[in-house]
Parts: sequence; structure tokens; C-alpha cells
Amino acid sequence: MATLLNFFGWKTQMKAAPHPVEGNQTRQLPPYNVVLINDQQHTYDYVVQMVRAIFGYPEERGFQIAAEVDKTGRAIVCTTHRELAELRREQVHAYGADQRIATCQGSMSAIIEPAA
Repeated sequence: MATLLNFFGWKTQMKAAPHPVEGNQTRQLPPYNVVLINDQQHTYDYVVQMVRAIFGYPEERGFQIAAEVDKTGRAIVCTTHRELAELRREQVHAYGADQRIATCQGSMSAIIEPAA
């Protein structure tokens, strides 16, 4: 502590300002992709409905995702921190079978992977 004289000449005790601690910065959580995997057992309408329900995407974005999954076999549906990515993956797995296809066995598959 330092002793200073204020405007009136009185002695005042001053504490030194704390110095910022190096390395005490907020760290960003590493991002993860939720990737939808094609399985040839689900319709475009199913994919659109699912991504609207789980991810809140508009119909147009859902159709783009359905087309990408169909064309490439996979599509990144969101990028977020690991906990939320795991939740979204589980929601995809729990969404249920495509009622439009009688032989559909269940939900689509999704994986999570570190984002590049």
C-alpha cells in the first residue's frame, strides 16, 4: 500500500491495482461436428422433418441436408461444443423410424467428430 496526500493534504492509503494473471483467459471449447450418415432407408421428407424438429432448420435447409446426405453419404448438420453435439447425436438416434417406408428399421445414424 502506498500513502498519498489527497487534494486537502490528508494522507490516504492506496492499494495497488491487481495485475492481470497471465493464462487466466477464458478458453474456447473445441468445436465438434454432428454428421448425419446416409443409410438408404429414409426419405428426403423424413430428413427434412427431423432436422427441422431437432435443429430448428427451415424446410429449405433441411432439403439441402437431405440432398447432401444422399449425394455424398454424409452431411454436417451442426457444429457446436462436445456436450451439445452428443445431445444432438442422441436426438437423431432417438427420432424414430421413417413411417413412409414400411421396411425402415429405425432412426438415421449420426456421429460426432472434431471440427477441422
